[in-house]
Amino acid sequence: MNNYQKQLKELLSITVQEQSSDLHFSIGHPPVLRLSGRLIPLMKRKNLSPEDLKGLAAALMADDQKARFAAQKEVDFSYNFTEKGARFRVNIFLQSGEVSCALRLIPAKIRTVEELNLPPVLHEFTRSSQGFVLITGPSSQGKSTTLAALVDEVNHTRTDHIITIEDPIEYVFTDDRAIIDQREVYQDTLSFSRALRSTFRQDPDVIMVGEMRDPETIATAITAAETGHLVFATLHTNSAAQTIHRVVDSFPSSQQDQIRAQLSGSLLGVVSQRLIPRIKGGLIPACEVMISSPAVANLIRENKIHELPLVIETSAERGMISLNRALANLVKRKEISLENALTYSLNPAELKMLIR
Repeated sequence: MNNYQKQLKELLSITVQEQSSDLHFSIGHPPVLRLSGRLIPLMKRKNLSPEDLKGLAAALMADDQKARFAAQKEVDFSYNFTEKGARFRVNIFLQSGEVSCALRLIPAKIRTVEELNLPPVLHEFTRSSQGFVLITGPSSQGKSTTLAALVDEVNHTRTDHIITIEDPIEYVFTDDRAIIDQREVYQDTLSFSRALRSTFRQDPDVIMVGEMRDPETIATAITAAETGHLVFATLHTNSAAQTIHRVVDSFPSSQQDQIRAQLSGSLLGVVSQRLIPRIKGGLIPACEVMISSPAVANLIRENKIHELPLVIETSAERGMISLNRALANLVKRKEISLENALTYSLNPAELKMLIR
C-alpha cells in the first residue's frame, strides 16, 4: 500500500467515524469535512499540494475511471470502502487546471420515511400501481436518501420488479419481497435515456431514475408512468411549481401542450425538500408536498402553474404541505430556529405571518 492509499484510508475512516456527509480535497487546504451542513477543516492535517491531490485521486480511481477522467476532465463513480462497510459517491474534477475531489458518504442502512422525519403522506406514493413521483430540491438536500426510502418501502411491501438507473449507484438495496436490478450509467448502460427505453422490455413494475438530465429521459419517464409503471425520479428545482415549469420548458414549444396533458394525467406528486440545521444538532427535512388532485391536474393542463402554490396551501386535508407551513411547524416544535427558517423560505414575509 503506497502512502496515498494509506492517507486515503485514514481520511475515509475519519469521515465515517464523524458521520460526516462529505469529504473535500482541494489544493492549498487541509482535507475538509461537512458536518450538519457546515465545512470543518481537519486542522491537524497539512494543506494539500497538487501532487497530493493527484496521488489521492489516483488511489480512488480504477483504470477505466482514470481514462474517463483524462478524456472528460471530470468523473463520477461510487467507491466501496470495505474496511468500514461504507460507500462513497465520488466526483473528481479539474479547477484552474488542478485536481479536486468531492466525496459524499452514502449510509449503509437505508432509513425509513419515519426515521428520516419525512411527512407520513409520502407512504401513499409507494402504494400506487402507476404514476410519476418527483423528488426535488437543490443539490445536497437529501433527494437520493428520500428516493431510496420510498423504493425500499416498495421492496418490503410489494412483490414487484424494480429497476433503478443511477449515475453512480448510491444506496445498495437488498431484495426482500421485490426483485431489484440496479443499473449504473457507463458501467451497465450508456445513458439514462437508453436505459429507460430498454426498461420497457425488462418487465418492471417500478422504475427509479436517479436524475432526469435531458428531454428524452423526461419524455420516456412520463410515457413509462402513463403505461402502467410507478416511476420515481429526481430534479434539481426549488418548488413544485418550478418543477412543472422545468419539465415542460425542457421541450420545444410545439410539444409543450402535449407534455402538459401527459403530465396532468400521470403525475402522482412532487416533493420539494430542504435539509435545515436542527437546534439540537444534525439536520431535519422541511418538505413541500404537492399531491395530484383534479384541481392540480387542471392547472397543469391549462398552463396556470402560478396558481399551484395556492392549491397546495389550501389542500392540507389532502395531505398537501407548503414549504412555509412545513418550516413554521418545525419552528413551533422548536426543531429549527426562526432565523434558519427564514433563510430557507422562498417567501419570508408570509412565513413570519404564519408563525405569528
